Amino acid sequence: MNQSLMITASFDVDAQKSFTPLCPDELPVAGGDQIGTELNFMATLAGLRIGSKDAHSPQAPWVVAQHTQMLQPTGLEHADLTWVSHCVPGTEGFTLLDELPAPCDYDYFVWKGVEPELHPYGALYHDLHGKLSTGVIEFLNSRGVQQVIVGGLALDYCVKTTALQLAGAGFKVIVHLPACRAISEPGAAQAIEDMRNAGIATAATRDQTRQLAGQ
Repeated sequence: MNQSLMITASFDVDAQKSFTPLCPDELPVAGGDQIGTELNFMATLAGLRIGSKDAHSPQAPWVVAQHTQMLQPTGLEHADLTWVSHCVPGTEGFTLLDELPAPCDYDYFVWKGVEPELHPYGALYHDLHGKLSTGVIEFLNSRGVQQVIVGGLALDYCVKTTALQLAGAGFKVIVHLPACRAISEPGAAQAIEDMRNAGIATAATRDQTRQLAGQ
Protein backbone atom coordinates (compact mmCIF):
# COMPACT_ATOMS: atom_id res chain seq x y z
CA MET A 1 0.00 0.00 0.00
CA ASN A 2 1.47 3.34 -0.99
CA GLN A 3 1.64 6.32 1.30
CA SER A 4 -1.29 8.16 -0.28
CA LEU A 5 -3.58 5.22 0.46
CA MET A 6 -2.33 5.11 4.02
CA ILE A 7 -3.57 8.65 4.70
CA THR A 8 -6.85 8.56 2.80
CA ALA A 9 -10.22 7.33 4.02
CA SER A 10 -13.49 6.98 2.14
CA PHE A 11 -16.81 7.72 3.82
CA ASP A 12 -20.15 6.18 2.78
CA VAL A 13 -22.75 8.46 4.33
CA ASP A 14 -26.19 6.91 4.96
CA ALA A 15 -26.26 4.83 1.76
CA GLN A 16 -29.46 3.15 2.90
CA LYS A 17 -32.45 1.86 0.98
CA SER A 18 -34.74 4.25 2.86
CA PHE A 19 -33.27 7.04 0.73
CA THR A 20 -33.94 5.30 -2.58
CA PRO A 21 -36.92 4.45 -4.80
CA LEU A 22 -36.69 0.94 -3.31
CA CYS A 23 -38.60 2.38 -0.32
CA PRO A 24 -41.04 4.83 -1.93
CA ASP A 25 -42.99 5.53 1.28
CA GLU A 26 -39.92 6.75 3.15
CA LEU A 27 -37.51 9.36 1.71
CA PRO A 28 -36.85 8.19 -1.86
CA VAL A 29 -34.09 10.20 -3.52
CA ALA A 30 -34.11 9.88 -7.32
CA GLY A 31 -31.21 7.67 -8.36
CA GLY A 32 -30.27 6.90 -4.77
CA ASP A 33 -30.16 3.20 -5.56
CA GLN A 34 -27.52 3.76 -8.27
CA ILE A 35 -24.54 4.97 -6.22
CA GLY A 36 -23.19 1.68 -4.84
CA THR A 37 -20.57 1.12 -7.51
CA GLU A 38 -19.30 4.68 -7.13
CA LEU A 39 -18.99 4.30 -3.37
CA ASN A 40 -17.01 1.11 -3.98
CA PHE A 41 -14.79 3.03 -6.42
CA MET A 42 -14.08 5.62 -3.70
CA ALA A 43 -12.92 2.82 -1.43
CA THR A 44 -10.32 1.73 -3.97
CA LEU A 45 -8.59 5.08 -3.48
CA ALA A 46 -8.49 4.76 0.29
CA GLY A 47 -6.79 2.71 2.94
CA LEU A 48 -9.71 2.93 5.37
CA ARG A 49 -13.45 2.79 4.77
CA ILE A 50 -15.91 4.56 7.06
CA GLY A 51 -19.69 4.27 6.96
CA SER A 52 -22.77 5.62 8.66
CA LYS A 53 -26.44 4.82 8.98
CA ASP A 54 -29.48 6.67 10.22
CA ALA A 55 -31.19 4.60 12.93
CA HIS A 56 -34.48 6.15 13.97
CA SER A 57 -37.42 5.31 16.17
CA PRO A 58 -40.77 5.50 14.36
CA GLN A 59 -42.06 7.26 17.51
CA ALA A 60 -39.46 10.06 17.36
CA PRO A 61 -41.00 13.47 18.12
CA TRP A 62 -39.97 14.87 14.73
CA VAL A 63 -41.84 12.17 12.78
CA VAL A 64 -44.90 13.26 10.76
CA ALA A 65 -47.42 11.11 8.93
CA GLN A 66 -47.36 12.70 5.47
CA HIS A 67 -44.66 13.95 3.11
CA THR A 68 -46.60 17.23 2.82
CA GLN A 69 -45.90 17.84 6.53
CA MET A 70 -42.13 17.56 6.18
CA LEU A 71 -39.43 20.19 6.48
CA GLN A 72 -41.32 22.23 9.07
CA PRO A 73 -39.53 23.63 12.13
CA THR A 74 -39.96 21.41 15.18
CA GLY A 75 -38.80 23.73 17.94
CA LEU A 76 -36.75 20.82 19.27
CA GLU A 77 -33.16 21.42 20.35
CA HIS A 78 -31.60 18.45 18.56
CA ALA A 79 -34.01 17.83 15.67
CA ASP A 80 -34.70 20.92 13.65
CA LEU A 81 -37.15 19.74 10.95
CA THR A 82 -40.00 17.30 10.57
CA TRP A 83 -39.59 14.16 8.45
CA VAL A 84 -41.63 11.07 7.74
CA SER A 85 -40.46 7.91 9.50
CA HIS A 86 -37.38 6.43 7.88
CA CYS A 87 -34.41 4.13 8.55
CA VAL A 88 -36.13 2.19 11.31
CA PRO A 89 -33.87 -0.66 12.52
CA GLY A 90 -35.16 -4.02 11.39
CA THR A 91 -36.83 -2.69 8.24
CA GLU A 92 -35.70 -2.89 4.62
CA GLY A 93 -35.10 0.85 4.56
CA PHE A 94 -32.54 0.55 7.35
CA THR A 95 -30.28 -1.70 5.28
CA LEU A 96 -27.38 -0.54 3.16
CA LEU A 97 -27.42 -0.79 -0.62
CA ASP A 98 -26.81 -4.36 -1.77
CA GLU A 99 -23.47 -3.50 -3.41
CA LEU A 100 -21.94 -2.32 -0.14
CA PRO A 101 -20.16 -4.23 2.63
CA ALA A 102 -21.94 -5.15 5.83
CA PRO A 103 -21.46 -2.56 8.59
CA CYS A 104 -19.09 -4.87 10.48
CA ASP A 105 -16.83 -5.06 7.42
CA TYR A 106 -16.09 -1.32 7.49
CA ASP A 107 -13.07 -0.04 9.39
CA TYR A 108 -15.33 2.26 11.42
CA PHE A 109 -19.10 2.63 11.42
CA VAL A 110 -21.56 5.08 12.98
CA TRP A 111 -25.26 4.70 13.79
CA LYS A 112 -26.83 8.12 14.26
CA GLY A 113 -30.16 9.35 15.56
CA VAL A 114 -30.73 6.31 17.79
CA GLU A 115 -32.07 8.49 20.60
CA PRO A 116 -35.58 9.55 19.54
CA GLU A 117 -35.04 13.23 20.26
CA LEU A 118 -31.81 13.38 18.25
CA HIS A 119 -31.87 13.83 14.47
CA PRO A 120 -28.35 14.78 13.36
CA TYR A 121 -27.43 15.15 9.71
CA GLY A 122 -23.66 14.98 9.98
CA ALA A 123 -22.05 11.71 11.00
CA LEU A 124 -19.36 13.24 13.25
CA TYR A 125 -21.64 14.35 16.09
CA HIS A 126 -24.71 12.82 17.68
CA ASP A 127 -26.25 16.24 18.36
CA LEU A 128 -26.80 19.38 16.29
CA HIS A 129 -24.35 21.47 18.31
CA GLY A 130 -21.09 19.59 17.77
CA LYS A 131 -20.86 18.47 21.39
CA LEU A 132 -21.17 14.67 21.38
CA SER A 133 -18.58 13.11 19.09
CA THR A 134 -19.40 9.86 17.30
CA GLY A 135 -15.69 9.03 17.40
CA VAL A 136 -15.02 9.50 13.69
CA ILE A 137 -12.61 12.39 14.19
CA GLU A 138 -10.72 10.54 16.88
CA PHE A 139 -10.54 7.35 14.80
CA LEU A 140 -9.27 9.17 11.70
CA ASN A 141 -6.68 11.07 13.71
CA SER A 142 -5.50 7.88 15.40
CA ARG A 143 -4.84 6.36 11.99
CA GLY A 144 -3.05 9.42 10.60
CA VAL A 145 -5.70 10.14 7.99
CA GLN A 146 -5.28 13.48 6.24
CA GLN A 147 -7.93 13.40 3.52
CA VAL A 148 -11.41 11.89 3.22
CA ILE A 149 -13.39 11.09 0.07
CA VAL A 150 -17.11 11.42 0.76
CA GLY A 151 -20.26 10.16 -0.95
CA GLY A 152 -23.73 9.00 -0.02
CA LEU A 153 -27.26 10.21 0.60
CA ALA A 154 -28.50 12.77 0.47
CA LEU A 155 -26.08 15.35 -0.88
CA ASP A 156 -28.04 18.36 0.35
CA TYR A 157 -28.36 17.16 3.95
CA CYS A 158 -26.27 14.40 5.51
CA VAL A 159 -23.46 14.35 2.93
CA LYS A 160 -23.01 18.11 2.98
CA THR A 161 -23.08 18.31 6.77
CA THR A 162 -20.66 15.42 7.19
CA ALA A 163 -18.26 16.99 4.67
CA LEU A 164 -18.45 20.35 6.42
CA GLN A 165 -17.79 18.71 9.78
CA LEU A 166 -14.77 16.87 8.39
CA ALA A 167 -13.38 20.09 6.91
CA GLY A 168 -13.98 21.86 10.20
CA ALA A 169 -11.98 19.16 11.94
CA GLY A 170 -8.99 19.86 9.70
CA PHE A 171 -9.23 17.13 7.06
CA LYS A 172 -8.86 17.67 3.34
CA VAL A 173 -12.26 16.67 1.95
CA ILE A 174 -13.21 15.54 -1.56
CA VAL A 175 -16.87 14.92 -2.40
CA HIS A 176 -17.24 12.38 -5.22
CA LEU A 177 -20.44 13.65 -6.81
CA PRO A 178 -21.17 10.49 -8.87
CA ALA A 179 -21.56 8.72 -5.50
CA CYS A 180 -24.17 11.24 -4.30
CA ARG A 181 -27.78 12.10 -5.03
CA ALA A 182 -29.76 15.05 -3.68
CA ILE A 183 -33.33 15.52 -2.56
CA SER A 184 -33.67 18.53 -4.87
CA GLU A 185 -31.66 20.23 -7.62
CA PRO A 186 -31.66 23.60 -5.82
CA GLY A 187 -30.53 21.79 -2.67
CA ALA A 188 -27.69 20.14 -4.59
CA ALA A 189 -26.52 23.46 -6.05
CA GLN A 190 -26.60 25.12 -2.62
CA ALA A 191 -24.76 22.20 -1.04
CA ILE A 192 -21.97 22.35 -3.62
CA GLU A 193 -21.64 26.11 -3.11
CA ASP A 194 -21.58 25.78 0.68
CA MET A 195 -18.96 23.05 0.53
CA ARG A 196 -16.74 24.87 -1.91
CA ASN A 197 -16.94 27.99 0.25
CA ALA A 198 -15.59 25.84 3.09
CA GLY A 199 -12.63 24.69 0.99
CA ILE A 200 -14.09 21.30 0.11
CA ALA A 201 -13.29 19.95 -3.35
CA THR A 202 -16.09 18.47 -5.45
CA ALA A 203 -15.39 16.09 -8.31
CA ALA A 204 -17.79 15.26 -11.14
CA THR A 205 -15.88 12.26 -12.51
CA ARG A 206 -13.70 9.39 -11.31
CA ASP A 207 -10.67 10.94 -13.00
CA GLN A 208 -11.21 14.22 -11.16
CA THR A 209 -11.51 12.40 -7.85
CA ARG A 210 -8.33 10.41 -8.55
CA GLN A 211 -6.47 13.61 -9.40
CA LEU A 212 -7.71 15.48 -6.34
CA ALA A 213 -6.81 12.53 -4.13
CA GLY A 214 -3.28 12.38 -5.56
CA GLN A 215 -3.80 8.96 -7.13
